[in-house]
Amino acid sequence: MSQRQILLVNVLVIGSGGREHALSWKLSQSSKVDTVFTSPGNGGTTNNVPIDVDKLDELAEFAKKNNCFTVVGPEVPLSLGIVDKFNQMNLQIFGPTQKAAQLESSKIWAKNFMKRNNIQTARFEIFDDAKNAQKYVKSLDYNVVVKADGLASGKGVIVCSNLDEAFAAIDTILVKKTFGQAGNRIIIEERIDGIEASYIALCDGTVAIPMASSQDHKRIFDDDKGPNTGGMGAYSPTPVIDPILSEKIQKKIIDKTINAMKSEGVIFKGFLYAGVMIRDGEPYVLEYNVRMGDPECQPITMRMDFDLYDYLVASVDGTLSSMPQITWKDQYSVCVVLASTGYPESFLKDEEITGFELVPKNAMVFHAGTKKQDGRILSNGGRVLGVVALGDTLESAIANTYDAVEKISWPHKYYRKDIGKKGLSYL
Repeated sequence: MSQRQILLVNVLVIGSGGREHALSWKLSQSSKVDTVFTSPGNGGTTNNVPIDVDKLDELAEFAKKNNCFTVVGPEVPLSLGIVDKFNQMNLQIFGPTQKAAQLESSKIWAKNFMKRNNIQTARFEIFDDAKNAQKYVKSLDYNVVVKADGLASGKGVIVCSNLDEAFAAIDTILVKKTFGQAGNRIIIEERIDGIEASYIALCDGTVAIPMASSQDHKRIFDDDKGPNTGGMGAYSPTPVIDPILSEKIQKKIIDKTINAMKSEGVIFKGFLYAGVMIRDGEPYVLEYNVRMGDPECQPITMRMDFDLYDYLVASVDGTLSSMPQITWKDQYSVCVVLASTGYPESFLKDEEITGFELVPKNAMVFHAGTKKQDGRILSNGGRVLGVVALGDTLESAIANTYDAVEKISWPHKYYRKDIGKKGLSYL
């Protein structure tokens, strides 16, 4: 075995979505990485390992056997304590511990954390009884957002425009149990109207390095209409977050969060994502995620001009402060999610997807809800693909992406036609 082979490391990316395909793609470009495994992966990822994200023991055994540095994509294994398990086995893993992951796994825990640490967020109350919740909403003179406490794949947030909608949201979560146990308790918070953006930082417990800014499009229909989804598209960077606002979010939210966590005895390592609403130039935290966003990850990784592997290792080792400044491609990147018609409710699966070979070279197609069968790619989920392209301007990045989108087809393909449009009005 040559010295080069001895020095190379394998990487295990846990997850099956577009985010995990993008992370696997980027990590495979590192000169220090030999093989990137994805577990369980999808129709577009290579070296797939048939282990589900909640099978922590099996994942740990695989990582140990194959000398893997592990990167956790989705929130579920983080909430189950995968990082704690790997740490106990002296296996290198990127992501926050189970305690740190409470920032996402319990919205109530996160809101109380923000309240006691004076991190700016909307006014809120917590309920486990529908009648009391309805009584409270009736007493307010402002519109509300109703949120399930636990994990609900990005769909457990209902934005209400009137009293009837608020009552219906309370009924959906607390009475009908649409989100199961995740909805045993709810948060009712003031609806802050403004501009929403995503701010993601890479943390090592002490230092937090901001990633490129981005803006997600959560609603299913154009012009932000219809129910929330896991995300229908994103672009980076967003002009909504200028340097002044960026510094404000970094100091008032990101740095404050990791320092407050540290003072409460929890070291936060991994990606810290603050979904913020900007009103009158002030950022309010709508929610925390403790992993890279999806679909924000896809346009962000397209713009990375550095070795991601090096920085993930530095996060785990607590050495981000000694790393060189990260650099980004001086271009815009747009991701349009292609979904199955009917998402986020019921939708068809197992439809053949064609046209991949027609996609221009300036675009990437990241797979999410797909599977490979008999040499064909079939739809296998609600969000099926993420098509991403670069451009020197936001306008050209949008045009390049939609040009690639048109090349791909299957019978029940659906996508929004306005991804990135809201950014144009800021330029």
